[in-house]
Amino acid sequence: MLNKIKLWKSTNAPSSLRDRIDHVKKSGVPSHVAIIMDGNGRWAKKRAMPRVAGHHEGMKVVRKITRLANELNIGALTLYAFSTENWKRPKKEVDYLMQLPEEFLGTFLPELIEHNVRVKMIGTREGLPSHTLRAIDKAIDDTKDNTGIILNFALNYGSRAEILDAVKQVIKDCQSGIMSENGLNEEVFSSYLMTSDFDDPDLLIRTSGEIRLSNFMLWQLAYTEFWFTDVLWPDFGEEQFLDAIEAFQSRQRRFGGINGQK
Repeated sequence: MLNKIKLWKSTNAPSSLRDRIDHVKKSGVPSHVAIIMDGNGRWAKKRAMPRVAGHHEGMKVVRKITRLANELNIGALTLYAFSTENWKRPKKEVDYLMQLPEEFLGTFLPELIEHNVRVKMIGTREGLPSHTLRAIDKAIDDTKDNTGIILNFALNYGSRAEILDAVKQVIKDCQSGIMSENGLNEEVFSSYLMTSDFDDPDLLIRTSGEIRLSNFMLWQLAYTEFWFTDVLWPDFGEEQFLDAIEAFQSRQRRFGGINGQK
């Protein structure tokens, strides 16, 4: 995907960081990066602060990484913002998390519009508060004609539920004659998923030292390159993001084949 977006260049970036950015851009960047943003609560606990303080700090990192992903000409950035399992957290924390889209997009949306970013969402709308949906829907509508990087929020998202819903719809379509069982393949099934408008992620990043997928894009990550870091999300910055991209660039993606196979 060609990114025609006007670049956000930090005038305060150290020359060494600028050199790394320029080098990475020349070496082939992933088209789609997905991030499991983990560690906000632990970041706050280490500082004797409430967990919501970690989520607020993590929101600032989203802005920083979105700007850098745009500058690197990455086509899509999917952020795991709230899972279907996160409803189990304390109500005070959940309520705060449901307010974050309003706060984040209320201040960041004009910048996203200016720089041609397109906002999208995957996840189940049912159960989300109306004020959360209003903020997301406004951002989606206000940026729908933009042609630059896609900022995709996975909100109230769970991959198992996504796959089950897709299977149910496939069964319905087969029973109604819309499609036949013989016509079902991986490409067709992918079109029933919430990510039907996206290529599968090339790179998955997870912060905070946890090494698991946590019900995130289980189908889509079949051949994705994984990169894990012990850094907590609020401490994640440009250097770590470039580390992940450089690691991706150093790998040979064979998709089940062998090196040199045609």
